[in-house]
Formats: sequence, C-alpha cells, structure tokens
Amino acid sequence: MGLRSGVERAVLLAAIIGGVSFVLSWGQGLPPWVELAWKGSGVGLLAVYAALKARSLDGWLLVAVMALGATGDVLLGAISLVVGAIAFLAGHLVAIGLYLRNRRPAVSRSQLALAIVLVPATVAIAWMLPADRASAPGIAVYSLGLAVMAACAWISRFPRFWTGLGAVMFVVSDLLIFARLGPLPDNFETGLAVWGLYFAGQLMICLGVSGRLADDRRSA
Repeated sequence: MGLRSGVERAVLLAAIIGGVSFVLSWGQGLPPWVELAWKGSGVGLLAVYAALKARSLDGWLLVAVMALGATGDVLLGAISLVVGAIAFLAGHLVAIGLYLRNRRPAVSRSQLALAIVLVPATVAIAWMLPADRASAPGIAVYSLGLAVMAACAWISRFPRFWTGLGAVMFVVSDLLIFARLGPLPDNFETGLAVWGLYFAGQLMICLGVSGRLADDRRSA
C-alpha cells in the first residue's frame, strides 16, 4: 500500500512538473515531436495518476476524460484546431456522463442558477469572439459541450472548489483561445493565461474527482 501511494505521488508530481514547465519550451525551436510530447505530458500523466487511483467505473471515466484531454493537447499541434477540438469534445461528453452519475443530492437555487446561466453565456460569448465568422458556428457547437460539462461539474457531488472551479477555469481558458481568433492579441501573456488556466483546471478536476472517490472507499 505504501509503495503504491508513493508511485501515485511520484506520478502526480511528474504531471505537475510536466504541465508547469511546458511554457519553457515556447520559442526554443525544439523539434515538433519534442514540444508535442512535452505539451501532452502534464495531462497525460494525470491520466496515469487517475488510472492508478481508479477502483470503479467513475474512476475509469475520469481516466478517459484526462486521456482525451491529453490527446486533444497533442492533436491541436500535430494536426489542427478542429481535430484537437473533437478530442476535447469527446472528453467533455465523457465528463458530462461522469458528473451526471454523481449529481449532488440537493443544489441551492443560486448554484443551480449559475449552472444554468453558464451554458448560454458561454456559447454566446464564444460565438461572438472569432473574427472569421465562418468558424463561429463550429466554435459555438464545441462551446455548448464545454459549457454543459462545466455546469454538470458545478452541480455534481465532487468538491465544488476543486472540480467545479477547475471546470470553470477550463471554460475561461477556451474562451481566451477563441478571443485570440478575434480581439485578443496572440502574445506570450495570453498564451500563459490560456495554458495556466487549462492545466490548473484539469489538475483540479482530477484531484477533486479522485479525492472524493477515495473518500467514498474509505467510508464504505
């Protein structure tokens, strides 16, 4: 048990190092495969961490969410924004299933209202952002899946200030990506905000879900 816990902690630390240090690769002229591997290492290792912790269907659904996120990270650079977005959307759909399986027994009106408002607000903002209006419908469709994922995370039984807030940070990160296609400059500061919010959000989602599932096992 001690050895397994040690391996889990080591993998989690490696994931954090991989995700945080990825910004050091920017502008270094690295071979594309090196940069893509570095980019995918953070969330990819979160998938490994979730797999080490998984003991139930919910645990393995979390693994799939993280694995699809890492796949999206790589495909964005290896192929295209559209192909990467499809992988992310698949991850959002799996996450929606995970969160709906774990709905909070009682949700306050204010929390429910926030979850409901989050969906149309996210889709509307995403649709308005890109300068190329031909891409707006596709972005809106993707954003619908993204927003529903975050809304379901917010009203799930997983810790709201880990999983719920992490999902909202994911939403903000993607909105900044869409803003770079329109009014927001594509510079280091914007890129740092996009990556920082995204990776921190994924980390918080992973820790929030896996931590609650571990608590369930200990109390069973």
